Amino acid sequence: MKNFFSQFQGLKRRQPHEADAPSIEVQHISLRYNGGFALKDIDFHLEPGNRIAVVGPNGAGKSTLFKIIAGVLPPTSGQVMVYGHGPRGHICIAYVPQRSQVDWSFPVSVADVVLMGRVGMIGYLRQPSGKDREYVQQCLEVVGMQDLADRQISELSGGQQQRMFIARALAQEAELMLMDEPLTGLDIPSQEDIFTILDELRQRQVTVMVATHDLNMAAERFDQIMLLNTELLAFGDTADVYTIQNLKATYGDHLRVVETAGGVAMLGETDCGGQH
Repeated sequence: MKNFFSQFQGLKRRQPHEADAPSIEVQHISLRYNGGFALKDIDFHLEPGNRIAVVGPNGAGKSTLFKIIAGVLPPTSGQVMVYGHGPRGHICIAYVPQRSQVDWSFPVSVADVVLMGRVGMIGYLRQPSGKDREYVQQCLEVVGMQDLADRQISELSGGQQQRMFIARALAQEAELMLMDEPLTGLDIPSQEDIFTILDELRQRQVTVMVATHDLNMAAERFDQIMLLNTELLAFGDTADVYTIQNLKATYGDHLRVVETAGGVAMLGETDCGGQH
């Protein structure tokens, strides 16, 4: 059985933030696995408030990249800097894994999960104060979950699960949020709810990286797009990233890319969905 707390426990120490440092600076990281590369020579940086879509096929290394940035998984080479320091020890990083990686039968309520976001602030051996619980309630109100505070997490819909995780990040006072395929399986209204909250996070200068298979959504709803398939194949604005060469390098034979009068059209046997 997957351990719920191991996925969401906070970090014990608060690392300082250097003034004017990028929110994330990934310096030529690689990860070898079973004699090959899971990630190879990834290098980029992000400024506070950026909203980035990380796009690539299954097995491209998106989840691995997020775990390395969060300090959960060490790279074989290279380093990650978060606001000028290594990722371990930061309590400002909120990592939301894929919902399939969470044990939804674990007997905790929505409020319990959101309260976990305060652990880095109050410490593991201290009881939360009344102010901590009040702050949790405020975070639930931001995401429209205040009436579900006592509900068991097994009773939540997919959209409610994601809003709960965002409330936890707010309780954590996160400045960097890594969300691994948070929109997969959600209906359109639930997706719109998530983007409304992400817009609020942008106003708070929270840097957000979202792994997604949806090329169209990435183009329409994110500041910049990162094409990843073991290597970082392109990173930047949609017009610069979505080229025939870049998309073929990322998806190979699984995606048919044709140039039309209206731009680039993407068709084929892929789970990235639709055309652009």
